[in-house]
Amino acid sequence: MFDKRRLLQSVAVLAAAAALGAPVRAQQLEEVTYLLPAPAFLPAFGPWMLAQAHGYYAQEGLKVSFVTAKGGVDVAKQVGAGNAPIGGAIGDTPIIARANGVPIKAVAVLGGRSLTQLAVHDDLGITGPKDLKGRTVSVWAYQDTTFYAFQGMLASAGLTKNDVDAQAAGPAGVWQLFAARKSDAMVVVPEWAASARQAGAKMKLYSSDDYFKSMAQAILASDETIQKRPDLVRKLVRATLRGMQDIMRDPKAAARDYVAAVPQHKGREAFIEEVFNLYNTYVYPGQKVLGAMDPERLAAVQKFYVKEGIVAKESPVADLYTNQFVQ
Repeated sequence: MFDKRRLLQSVAVLAAAAALGAPVRAQQLEEVTYLLPAPAFLPAFGPWMLAQAHGYYAQEGLKVSFVTAKGGVDVAKQVGAGNAPIGGAIGDTPIIARANGVPIKAVAVLGGRSLTQLAVHDDLGITGPKDLKGRTVSVWAYQDTTFYAFQGMLASAGLTKNDVDAQAAGPAGVWQLFAARKSDAMVVVPEWAASARQAGAKMKLYSSDDYFKSMAQAILASDETIQKRPDLVRKLVRATLRGMQDIMRDPKAAARDYVAAVPQHKGREAFIEEVFNLYNTYVYPGQKVLGAMDPERLAAVQKFYVKEGIVAKESPVADLYTNQFVQ
């Protein structure tokens, strides 16, 4: 029997789905585990959370579950072992992984500049890495890509890690020590700089990019997954880059949607907007093709890693990345 009311209800549901950009056709979503190097609620993972909230993964036919690993190198190991098809780290991570026999590549880089920044108190007369000799610098950890990038910044001024008093303080302690003026400088990612400013610190920011061209965040996949499931990798890359584009186009709107999707940040829209603006200024610019790896930049970083003994040997640069999923 024809039910006009039910028909009208169905039309309304379809219209709402279309307005939200959701796929109208019912489909079975493929479940995918996505490893992240730190908890998913951290603002650094804004592109991923927005891709989830805006339905970009679902539109690719995917149901993505984010799982936290123990840092980027652990992500690489787990992805290389086949425990997850995809993961997030830093563009530098394949250098370390490949040197240790882990068969992974970067399949996209979220930004053409460095994730790492140097923050200094604005009243100390520090104008860059060259003025850090004898200074106390708070860092996340000594075995971390941000610290390796910091070593590269110091090397540009003829200094080494032994010329500074580097204090490993963890992700919160980095900016808390700085805000309490217990360190003269700090090596940070954008949200830590924003947290210190929120706590009252007045600072100058210097991008690693101007001294040592380290990398932005990256998406990693194993050689096997790239070979056997290129369709899956392409879908994940495409959806994640759409989340990054949302931040680049309108950080205010992106901050609002992000906070709505990540309850840990309820009421912090202004803070998240500041973080997204920092990413737009210091990290995301500089790619002719969104998501593409710069092989010359990657090769230069690898040479520094070998020179400093961070890895024992160089790998062929072509083994460290592929741009086939972003072009």
